[in-house]
Amino acid sequence: MPLDYPIHEQTLPNGLRVVISPDHTVPIVTVNLWVGVGSRHEVPGKTGFAHLFEHLMFQGSRSVANGEHFAALMAHGGRANATTWFDRTNYFETVPTGALELALWLEADRHGHLLDAVTQDNLDNQRDVVKEEKRQRYDNQPYGNALTDLYAAIFPEGHPYHHPTIGSMEDLDAASLEDVHEFFNRYYAPNNTVLTLVGDVTPQRGFDLAAEYLGHLDRQVEPPRGPGPQLGPVSEDVRVTRRGAVPNDRLYLGFRMPAEGSEDYLAASLALESAAGLSSSPMVSRLVRREQVATSIGSHTMGFVDGSSLGLIVADIAPGQDAERVGQEIAAELRSFVEQGPTEELIESVRAHAERSWLSALASGEERADIISHYTLLHNDPDYINTALDRLLVITPEQVSDAAATWLAPSSAGWIEYLAGPDDESEEGSEAALVAAAGEARA
Repeated sequence: MPLDYPIHEQTLPNGLRVVISPDHTVPIVTVNLWVGVGSRHEVPGKTGFAHLFEHLMFQGSRSVANGEHFAALMAHGGRANATTWFDRTNYFETVPTGALELALWLEADRHGHLLDAVTQDNLDNQRDVVKEEKRQRYDNQPYGNALTDLYAAIFPEGHPYHHPTIGSMEDLDAASLEDVHEFFNRYYAPNNTVLTLVGDVTPQRGFDLAAEYLGHLDRQVEPPRGPGPQLGPVSEDVRVTRRGAVPNDRLYLGFRMPAEGSEDYLAASLALESAAGLSSSPMVSRLVRREQVATSIGSHTMGFVDGSSLGLIVADIAPGQDAERVGQEIAAELRSFVEQGPTEELIESVRAHAERSWLSALASGEERADIISHYTLLHNDPDYINTALDRLLVITPEQVSDAAATWLAPSSAGWIEYLAGPDDESEEGSEAALVAAAGEARA
């Protein structure tokens, strides 16, 4: 039975796209805004700004005091948060139906009048908060910088995905108040934003409230540049080795993949999941379940829109096993998968897993709102929640095999090794270290 979540869309005169998906199951509403700015829009020397604004947006605005956004919503039984990623920044809250107008008023004040509260003191304070976040989540976390290493290895210097969303602390230190105001004025405006409401609200009331609270925001921006050309697979041997205080040796394999939104992207995602994402995948069956040289192997696809996506395989090496040898076996399994392709039974398992995951996500009003905002902002397709499975389930085994051959050869991977041992033996992050001899495991 096809999915049929109600989708109602309207664009306000100021360019704000509003999507309403009524769900009267419980008396709550999720308010979800996606702004078309992420770390891929940053320029060299000014990285970390998109993430900085995720923090600044909770520090007060023209009519809201520092910390009052959270406090006001929590006092009404709501919850709120925000995230930053390569292609966007999003802000969201889930509130009882009676607090919907409060949530929209708060969003209107900060999206329209944030800079009234972005003072030098506020900027300095949030710079320190971001630095502490980097210490906690990256620098002092086992494997914390693995993905940062992977982005730098997979995407060439100057590419929008070469640097992580946390950005450079040196760039943030050098940022002036004028720089920060300019960034907000360049990207934060109704015509670069999607507002999605999911929950106990009718379409007409949702559109009326959006117009009442956000329709007066009339500042316009030039839309950010569009995506660049599709990158091909990695063509150089890339290996980065880190040694330090980690629980066990771990290998990360990264692959460039097709940009999100195409059949090629779906086929490549299914290929990666077939190769290493299920307990029945050949690599997992052999190396984890039978030979037990790895304690876990998994895969994940990050869908990006600017010329590439990222696929990765992560393998935790079993105690007493040599990471280099296990890497060779992973490479052998990948070669075998690329040569033989997936079986029909494996494809069916991957499809079933994808279907379960998708339906589970849509069962949450908060996740449903986030997915609607995602595909409205980045793909102009708010109805994607209803059609995604149809698109996925018609991908053929032949398409999956072709995608594996194009994108998943072990020679097309960037290899990041995190090895337990003295950290003074690490290769310390220079660009030269990102193009090192890959050895037998990369053959």
